[in-house]
Amino acid sequence: MALPDAPLDFTGRSVVVTGGSRGLGRVIATSFLDAGADVVTCARSEPAEPVCSTDGTRTAAFVAADVRDPDQVAAVVAAALERSGRIDVLVNNAGGAPAAESATVSPRFNEKVIALNLTAPMTFSQAVHPAMSTQDGGGVIVNVSSVSGTRPNPLGVAYGAAKAGLENMTLTLAHEWGPAIRVVAVTVGMIVTEESAAFYGDADGQAAVAGNLAAGRLGRPDDVADMVLALSSPLARWVTGTCVEVHGGGEGPAYLDDATGPGGA
Repeated sequence: MALPDAPLDFTGRSVVVTGGSRGLGRVIATSFLDAGADVVTCARSEPAEPVCSTDGTRTAAFVAADVRDPDQVAAVVAAALERSGRIDVLVNNAGGAPAAESATVSPRFNEKVIALNLTAPMTFSQAVHPAMSTQDGGGVIVNVSSVSGTRPNPLGVAYGAAKAGLENMTLTLAHEWGPAIRVVAVTVGMIVTEESAAFYGDADGQAAVAGNLAAGRLGRPDDVADMVLALSSPLARWVTGTCVEVHGGGEGPAYLDDATGPGGA
């Protein structure tokens, strides 16, 4: 298969980014706009500033939607199809959860976290399936996962479990819906966003956390967005049913800080 002359040119392609009005999702949406895509974003509230391309010449369409509501999900998909007649890429980015003690957190809280981080991506994926599975060229679903789903996640048991489920969903749908639809996940490590202080503390705390990563720094949203763009492109034409770790090499083994042998303290 011959690659197009510009494999990262998304001109004429339609992309939906959930949770695309802020944080990582906004950067992902901007990256697709910069690459020429027609982008539709959704969130519960419209952003104060529209999501635009870096040069300000192109703007993403916005549809207010709670991704946990199947009817509202269907409305987002319908809006994207009305604009472009197709959906080439779905980025299931919406997610997150505040910290909570596992012993006392309420069942209702857990239900909401799992609904946002696992059930909603499943519902959105089902909603785009009819178009992607029948249109020329198929489509790509990119699930934004987290290292919290692949390691212990104290104070976030429902979130970690949901992300683990999301990665299994990625593998399963790739087999069930391929080859027309490629399904991949990006397993995101510790990145700097407007919420970084809540997780990593002040500048000193963030520096300490960064020092434990192989890359020596916390990630930036564009580090993740670039990988999402590449995985959505023809460059990744044989990449499906896998979870790509975008985590700066991951955390070093904590036992080395406590060990008293030759490799430890």
